[in-house]
Amino acid sequence: MLLKKRIPKDFYKLFRTRNMDAYMVFLAAIYDENNAVSTALGLTIEEGQAIIGETIGKLSIEWMEDADETQGAGENAAFETAGTPSAILNTLITWGWIRSDYDERLNTYILSFPEYSQLYVELFKKLQSEDDSRERESILSVYSALFTYQSDQEKNNEILKSALHTSKNLELLLSSMQNGMRTYFDELSRSKNFIEIQQVLVNEINNSDSEKYAILTTTDSFYRYKESVKELISQILNDSDRQKSALEIKLSQCEADSAAYIRAQRAAQYNEEAEELVYRIEREFDLIERKYNKLVEQKAVFAKRALARIQYIFQEGASGEDSVIRLIHMIDRSSDPDAILDEVRGRICLTAPFKMFDDDSMYRRRDISDQRFEPVAVGEQRETDRELITDFVPKPLYTKRQLRAFRDRNIRDGVFRTTKDTVQSVEDLEKMMFLWQESVGGQQGTIALGGELQSEAGFTFSDLRIDIEQA
Repeated sequence: MLLKKRIPKDFYKLFRTRNMDAYMVFLAAIYDENNAVSTALGLTIEEGQAIIGETIGKLSIEWMEDADETQGAGENAAFETAGTPSAILNTLITWGWIRSDYDERLNTYILSFPEYSQLYVELFKKLQSEDDSRERESILSVYSALFTYQSDQEKNNEILKSALHTSKNLELLLSSMQNGMRTYFDELSRSKNFIEIQQVLVNEINNSDSEKYAILTTTDSFYRYKESVKELISQILNDSDRQKSALEIKLSQCEADSAAYIRAQRAAQYNEEAEELVYRIEREFDLIERKYNKLVEQKAVFAKRALARIQYIFQEGASGEDSVIRLIHMIDRSSDPDAILDEVRGRICLTAPFKMFDDDSMYRRRDISDQRFEPVAVGEQRETDRELITDFVPKPLYTKRQLRAFRDRNIRDGVFRTTKDTVQSVEDLEKMMFLWQESVGGQQGTIALGGELQSEAGFTFSDLRIDIEQA
């Protein structure tokens, strides 16, 4: 009968309950204690309840109510409080995870695990333990198994089966490492600054696959044991061929259906099975070699790409991701930059009025306890107050001779007037503004402003006209 058909229908309720993780912990704890030397006769129900209570207190498990647990949980479910050790143990027994059998010698019920339940509980233990289950999945383990088989006089095929199982697991481990490395390639390509690249590198260095890779390249170096493994495989196959020839001779010499013939025939089958296992190990080993070399190549490419990405960010910055810099490059390459600027200008708008103080400003309580109202008499407005509007005009330190020379160069028929050739530098612009300030402040002459002018040097200024004769 298939083992799967022995599983009761309520067995899978454990995976639908809200307390699934807690049930897994309880099963693993009871399973470990049941396999201990001190409990060779089996755990009683009271001992199982005590283990569940200790686990709840040790891990501070909070029990959650679930309707699926009360339905079909046994006849005593109505008289038990949910979440108590007795209710939890009865639920596991009802679902078929644990079996309760009456022992006449001990005059009590003994707990045991069905065979199908043991498979799941052992998996739960691996899921709850640290990720060290693949420490033995190494080239050294394969080499050790082959060396042990070669040295064994009885040539136990179970050793070869263990070596084949280890080889398959190591091949899966290398495949997992390659898939993980591809993930880090994608994360590295999406990194936009040095901090993100640094985080990707740190995650790649600290993950479990990198630790296993470090073991494969140092203490469990593939290249250190590669030739030794191939030599052992060759020796085992040669010994198998010699043994096969000897058994064929022995079979030809023995009478059919005799005891010696049957033993020789079984030995030949056993030797043929060993030969098949060695060939499968050799194929797995070749696949491991190809994947190992590919993984080493991926590691080197990943390091080069990370270095190139860092150098690019240091030299170019985040130009590829910065929208402002992309806009500037687009304007520089465009044949009609004014159209782009007009479109950008039409889409830019103010979303909120300007505030000197906003919600993010630092709050300070005003102390008005000592402030008193003191009226102040309004004084007469002075003439100088009207001139304060011109204080923002810069006043460079130019001598009167320099200003007079600049003014004389631009006088035509007694009138100072700016043209496109008047301003050729920042100094000329400041001199023109200084003359305008002096004329406005002193109310001397007639001042007139026209349209805008632009010099060949790129300066834009107003068409200024000052009547010097009236000044």
